[in-house]
Amino acid sequence: MPSLKDLKVRIKSVKSTQKITKAMKVVAAAKLARARAAAEAARPYAVAMEGMVTRLAAAASGQANLPKLLVGTGQDKTELLIVVTADRGLSGAFNSSIVRAARKYIREQLVAGKSVKIYCIGRKGRDWLNEYKHLIIGSRIELAKNTNYRMAEGIADEIFEEMQSSGFDRITMLYNQFKSVISQVPTFQTLMPLDRRVARNVVAPANDRRKPLPPYEYEPSEEQILADLLPRNFAMQLLTALLDNNAGFYGAQMNAMENATKNAGEMIKKLTLKYNRTRQANITKELIEIISGAEAI
Repeated sequence: MPSLKDLKVRIKSVKSTQKITKAMKVVAAAKLARARAAAEAARPYAVAMEGMVTRLAAAASGQANLPKLLVGTGQDKTELLIVVTADRGLSGAFNSSIVRAARKYIREQLVAGKSVKIYCIGRKGRDWLNEYKHLIIGSRIELAKNTNYRMAEGIADEIFEEMQSSGFDRITMLYNQFKSVISQVPTFQTLMPLDRRVARNVVAPANDRRKPLPPYEYEPSEEQILADLLPRNFAMQLLTALLDNNAGFYGAQMNAMENATKNAGEMIKKLTLKYNRTRQANITKELIEIISGAEAI
Protein backbone atom coordinates (compact mmCIF):
# COMPACT_ATOMS: atom_id res chain seq x y z
CA MET A 1 0.00 0.00 0.00
CA PRO A 2 1.52 3.39 -1.00
CA SER A 3 2.37 5.81 1.75
CA LEU A 4 0.88 9.28 2.14
CA LYS A 5 4.07 10.80 0.79
CA ASP A 6 3.94 8.61 -2.34
CA LEU A 7 0.31 9.55 -2.94
CA LYS A 8 1.13 13.27 -2.54
CA VAL A 9 3.92 12.96 -5.12
CA ARG A 10 1.62 11.17 -7.57
CA ILE A 11 -1.13 13.77 -7.16
CA LYS A 12 1.33 16.59 -7.72
CA SER A 13 2.74 14.84 -10.80
CA VAL A 14 -0.70 14.29 -12.35
CA LYS A 15 -1.68 17.91 -11.67
CA SER A 16 1.46 19.08 -13.49
CA THR A 17 0.62 16.82 -16.43
CA GLN A 18 -2.94 18.17 -16.48
CA LYS A 19 -1.64 21.74 -16.74
CA ILE A 20 0.52 20.73 -19.71
CA THR A 21 -2.29 18.94 -21.55
CA LYS A 22 -4.66 21.85 -20.93
CA ALA A 23 -2.12 24.31 -22.35
CA MET A 24 -1.47 22.06 -25.36
CA LYS A 25 -5.22 21.90 -26.04
CA VAL A 26 -5.45 25.71 -26.11
CA VAL A 27 -2.43 25.99 -28.44
CA ALA A 28 -3.79 23.28 -30.76
CA ALA A 29 -7.18 25.03 -30.91
CA ALA A 30 -5.53 28.30 -31.94
CA LYS A 31 -3.41 26.59 -34.59
CA LEU A 32 -6.41 24.61 -35.82
CA ALA A 33 -8.30 27.81 -36.61
CA ARG A 34 -5.48 29.05 -38.85
CA ALA A 35 -4.84 25.65 -40.44
CA ARG A 36 -8.53 25.11 -41.15
CA ALA A 37 -8.86 28.55 -42.76
CA ALA A 38 -5.83 27.84 -44.98
CA ALA A 39 -7.23 24.43 -46.04
CA GLU A 40 -10.65 25.87 -46.85
CA ALA A 41 -9.11 28.76 -48.79
CA ALA A 42 -6.98 26.45 -50.97
CA ARG A 43 -9.67 23.85 -51.71
CA PRO A 44 -11.77 25.88 -54.25
CA TYR A 45 -8.68 26.67 -56.32
CA ALA A 46 -7.58 23.02 -56.31
CA VAL A 47 -11.06 21.86 -57.31
CA ALA A 48 -11.27 24.46 -60.11
CA MET A 49 -7.87 23.44 -61.44
CA GLU A 50 -8.88 19.78 -61.28
CA GLY A 51 -11.98 20.62 -63.32
CA MET A 52 -9.97 22.52 -65.91
CA VAL A 53 -7.47 19.71 -66.33
CA THR A 54 -10.33 17.20 -66.60
CA ARG A 55 -11.94 19.21 -69.41
CA LEU A 56 -8.62 19.55 -71.21
CA ALA A 57 -8.02 15.82 -70.86
CA ALA A 58 -11.43 15.09 -72.31
CA ALA A 59 -10.76 17.40 -75.27
CA ALA A 60 -7.34 15.84 -75.91
CA SER A 61 -8.41 12.21 -75.48
CA GLY A 62 -7.36 9.95 -78.31
CA GLN A 63 -4.41 12.12 -79.36
CA ALA A 64 -0.85 10.83 -79.36
CA ASN A 65 2.10 11.92 -77.19
CA LEU A 66 0.01 12.95 -74.20
CA PRO A 67 1.94 13.68 -70.94
CA LYS A 68 2.64 10.76 -68.59
CA LEU A 69 1.01 12.62 -65.72
CA LEU A 70 -2.23 12.37 -67.67
CA VAL A 71 -2.19 8.88 -69.19
CA GLY A 72 0.60 7.13 -67.27
CA THR A 73 2.88 4.65 -68.96
CA GLY A 74 0.26 2.11 -69.97
CA GLN A 75 1.54 -0.34 -67.35
CA ASP A 76 0.92 -0.94 -63.66
CA LYS A 77 4.12 -2.53 -62.35
CA THR A 78 5.88 0.20 -60.37
CA GLU A 79 4.05 2.50 -57.97
CA LEU A 80 5.12 5.43 -55.85
CA LEU A 81 3.17 5.82 -52.61
CA ILE A 82 3.34 9.29 -51.03
CA VAL A 83 2.61 8.88 -47.30
CA VAL A 84 1.62 12.12 -45.55
CA THR A 85 1.77 12.18 -41.74
CA ALA A 86 2.62 14.76 -39.07
CA ASP A 87 6.02 15.54 -37.59
CA ARG A 88 4.79 15.24 -34.01
CA GLY A 89 2.58 12.93 -32.00
CA LEU A 90 0.24 13.39 -29.00
CA SER A 91 -2.66 13.33 -31.47
CA GLY A 92 -4.46 10.07 -30.76
CA ALA A 93 -4.70 7.70 -33.72
CA PHE A 94 -4.03 10.40 -36.32
CA ASN A 95 -0.62 9.14 -37.44
CA SER A 96 -1.11 5.47 -36.64
CA SER A 97 -4.21 5.25 -38.86
CA ILE A 98 -2.23 6.50 -41.86
CA VAL A 99 0.73 4.21 -41.18
CA ARG A 100 -1.58 1.23 -40.68
CA ALA A 101 -3.34 1.93 -43.99
CA ALA A 102 0.03 2.39 -45.73
CA ARG A 103 1.37 -0.92 -44.42
CA LYS A 104 -1.74 -2.78 -45.55
CA TYR A 105 -1.62 -1.18 -49.01
CA ILE A 106 2.09 -1.88 -49.46
CA ARG A 107 1.65 -5.52 -48.46
CA GLU A 108 -1.20 -5.93 -50.93
CA GLN A 109 0.84 -4.47 -53.79
CA LEU A 110 3.90 -6.58 -52.99
CA VAL A 111 1.79 -9.76 -52.77
CA ALA A 112 0.34 -8.87 -56.19
CA GLY A 113 3.90 -8.86 -57.58
CA LYS A 114 4.19 -5.09 -58.02
CA SER A 115 7.15 -2.89 -57.15
CA VAL A 116 6.43 -0.17 -54.57
CA LYS A 117 8.50 2.90 -53.67
CA ILE A 118 7.67 5.24 -50.79
CA TYR A 119 8.04 9.00 -50.37
CA CYS A 120 7.39 10.14 -46.77
CA ILE A 121 6.12 13.59 -45.88
CA GLY A 122 6.25 13.94 -42.10
CA ARG A 123 8.59 12.56 -39.47
CA LYS A 124 6.17 9.97 -38.05
CA GLY A 125 5.65 8.22 -41.37
CA ARG A 126 9.38 8.06 -42.02
CA ASP A 127 10.11 6.66 -38.56
CA TRP A 128 7.20 4.21 -38.27
CA LEU A 129 7.65 2.66 -41.73
CA ASN A 130 11.10 1.49 -40.72
CA GLU A 131 10.42 -2.09 -41.88
CA TYR A 132 10.11 -0.70 -45.42
CA LYS A 133 13.20 1.49 -45.12
CA HIS A 134 14.70 -0.05 -48.26
CA LEU A 135 11.67 1.16 -50.25
CA ILE A 136 11.82 4.81 -49.10
CA ILE A 137 13.31 7.00 -51.85
CA GLY A 138 12.91 10.36 -50.11
CA SER A 139 11.33 12.26 -47.25
CA ARG A 140 10.44 15.76 -46.07
CA ILE A 141 9.96 16.83 -42.46
CA GLU A 142 9.21 20.00 -40.48
CA LEU A 143 6.71 21.37 -43.01
CA ALA A 144 3.83 22.44 -40.75
CA LYS A 145 5.21 25.97 -40.26
CA ASN A 146 5.85 26.56 -43.95
CA THR A 147 3.13 24.82 -45.92
CA ASN A 148 2.76 26.80 -49.14
CA TYR A 149 2.68 26.28 -52.90
CA ARG A 150 6.41 26.84 -53.34
CA MET A 151 7.14 24.07 -50.85
CA ALA A 152 4.66 21.70 -52.54
CA GLU A 153 6.20 22.54 -55.91
CA GLY A 154 9.64 21.65 -54.54
CA ILE A 155 8.37 18.23 -53.39
CA ALA A 156 6.72 17.71 -56.79
CA ASP A 157 10.00 18.53 -58.56
CA GLU A 158 11.83 15.93 -56.43
CA ILE A 159 9.24 13.33 -57.37
CA PHE A 160 9.44 14.24 -61.06
CA GLU A 161 13.23 13.86 -61.01
CA GLU A 162 12.92 10.47 -59.36
CA MET A 163 10.24 9.52 -61.87
CA GLN A 164 12.70 10.09 -64.73
CA SER A 165 15.10 7.49 -63.33
CA SER A 166 12.69 5.05 -61.68
CA GLY A 167 9.93 5.15 -64.27
CA PHE A 168 6.84 5.06 -62.05
CA ASP A 169 3.71 3.71 -63.69
CA ARG A 170 1.44 5.05 -60.97
CA ILE A 171 1.62 7.67 -58.20
CA THR A 172 -0.75 7.43 -55.22
CA MET A 173 -0.99 9.76 -52.23
CA LEU A 174 -2.23 8.72 -48.78
CA TYR A 175 -3.21 11.44 -46.28
CA ASN A 176 -5.78 12.29 -43.64
CA GLN A 177 -8.62 14.24 -45.23
CA PHE A 178 -10.02 16.87 -42.87
CA LYS A 179 -13.77 16.36 -42.46
CA SER A 180 -14.34 18.04 -39.10
CA VAL A 181 -12.59 18.68 -35.82
CA ILE A 182 -13.39 15.13 -34.67
CA SER A 183 -13.16 13.35 -38.04
CA GLN A 184 -10.04 12.83 -40.16
CA VAL A 185 -10.37 10.14 -42.83
CA PRO A 186 -7.36 8.27 -44.32
CA THR A 187 -7.74 8.90 -48.06
CA PHE A 188 -6.00 7.50 -51.15
CA GLN A 189 -5.73 9.86 -54.10
CA THR A 190 -4.31 8.86 -57.49
CA LEU A 191 -2.06 11.60 -58.90
CA MET A 192 -0.80 9.69 -61.95
CA PRO A 193 -2.42 8.75 -64.25
CA LEU A 194 -5.00 11.47 -63.82
CA ASP A 195 -8.48 10.25 -63.01
CA ARG A 196 -10.30 11.55 -66.08
CA ARG A 197 -13.76 10.92 -64.74
CA VAL A 198 -15.94 13.95 -64.11
CA ALA A 199 -14.21 16.16 -61.55
CA ARG A 200 -15.85 17.02 -58.27
CA ASN A 201 -17.27 20.36 -59.39
CA VAL A 202 -17.42 19.97 -63.17
CA VAL A 203 -21.17 20.49 -63.31
CA ALA A 204 -23.59 22.76 -65.07
CA PRO A 205 -24.35 26.22 -63.65
CA ALA A 206 -26.23 26.23 -60.37
CA ASN A 207 -29.40 27.70 -61.94
CA ASP A 208 -29.74 24.73 -64.35
CA ARG A 209 -27.61 21.68 -63.72
CA ARG A 210 -29.16 19.84 -66.67
CA LYS A 211 -27.40 22.05 -69.19
CA PRO A 212 -24.16 20.65 -70.68
CA LEU A 213 -20.90 22.51 -70.25
CA PRO A 214 -20.17 24.96 -73.09
CA PRO A 215 -17.53 23.93 -75.67
CA TYR A 216 -14.06 25.48 -75.49
CA GLU A 217 -11.46 26.23 -78.13
CA TYR A 218 -7.93 26.10 -76.75
CA GLU A 219 -4.98 28.19 -77.93
CA PRO A 220 -2.28 26.88 -77.93
CA SER A 221 -3.22 23.20 -78.32
CA GLU A 222 -4.56 21.03 -75.52
CA GLU A 223 -1.29 19.06 -75.40
CA GLN A 224 0.80 22.19 -74.83
CA ILE A 225 -1.52 23.51 -72.15
CA LEU A 226 -1.61 20.13 -70.40
CA ALA A 227 2.19 19.84 -70.47
CA ASP A 228 2.39 23.11 -68.49
CA LEU A 229 -0.73 22.70 -66.35
CA LEU A 230 -0.39 19.07 -65.19
CA PRO A 231 2.75 19.67 -63.02
CA ARG A 232 1.02 22.67 -61.46
CA ASN A 233 -2.08 20.60 -60.79
CA PHE A 234 0.10 17.87 -59.25
CA ALA A 235 1.68 20.41 -56.88
CA MET A 236 -1.69 21.99 -56.09
CA GLN A 237 -3.33 18.66 -55.23
CA LEU A 238 -0.31 17.89 -53.07
CA LEU A 239 -0.60 21.26 -51.31
CA THR A 240 -4.32 20.75 -50.67
CA ALA A 241 -3.62 17.35 -49.11
CA LEU A 242 -0.87 18.82 -46.90
CA LEU A 243 -3.15 21.62 -45.69
CA ASP A 244 -5.96 19.14 -45.02
CA ASN A 245 -3.55 16.88 -43.17
CA ASN A 246 -2.21 19.80 -41.14
CA ALA A 247 -5.70 20.91 -40.08
CA GLY A 248 -6.61 17.31 -39.24
CA PHE A 249 -3.53 16.96 -37.06
CA TYR A 250 -4.38 19.98 -34.91
CA GLY A 251 -8.00 18.82 -34.63
CA ALA A 252 -6.87 15.36 -33.52
CA GLN A 253 -4.33 16.85 -31.10
CA MET A 254 -6.92 19.17 -29.57
CA ASN A 255 -9.29 16.24 -28.97
CA ALA A 256 -6.48 14.06 -27.60
CA MET A 257 -5.36 16.76 -25.16
CA GLU A 258 -8.95 17.40 -24.06
CA ASN A 259 -9.40 13.70 -23.32
CA ALA A 260 -6.04 13.59 -21.53
CA THR A 261 -7.04 16.57 -19.38
CA LYS A 262 -10.32 14.86 -18.42
CA ASN A 263 -8.53 11.61 -17.62
CA ALA A 264 -6.01 13.48 -15.47
CA GLY A 265 -8.87 15.12 -13.58
CA GLU A 266 -10.48 11.74 -12.89
CA MET A 267 -7.15 10.30 -11.77
CA ILE A 268 -6.62 13.23 -9.40
CA LYS A 269 -10.05 12.60 -7.85
CA LYS A 270 -9.28 8.91 -7.35
CA LEU A 271 -5.83 9.58 -5.89
CA THR A 272 -7.21 12.30 -3.59
CA LEU A 273 -9.92 9.93 -2.35
CA LYS A 274 -7.31 7.24 -1.76
CA TYR A 275 -5.07 9.74 0.02
CA ASN A 276 -7.90 10.83 2.33
CA ARG A 277 -8.87 7.23 3.11
CA THR A 278 -5.25 6.28 3.82
CA ARG A 279 -4.82 9.35 6.04
CA GLN A 280 -8.03 8.58 7.92
CA ALA A 281 -6.93 4.96 8.40
CA ASN A 282 -3.59 6.11 9.79
CA ILE A 283 -5.29 8.53 12.19
CA THR A 284 -7.70 5.83 13.35
CA LYS A 285 -4.81 3.41 13.87
CA GLU A 286 -2.88 5.95 15.93
CA LEU A 287 -5.94 6.69 18.08
CA ILE A 288 -6.48 2.98 18.73
CA GLU A 289 -2.81 2.62 19.75
CA ILE A 290 -3.07 5.59 22.14
CA ILE A 291 -6.29 4.29 23.71
CA SER A 292 -4.89 0.77 24.01
CA GLY A 293 -1.73 2.11 25.66
CA ALA A 294 -3.75 4.21 28.13
CA GLU A 295 -5.90 1.24 29.11
CA ALA A 296 -2.82 -0.94 29.62
CA ILE A 297 -1.48 1.57 32.14
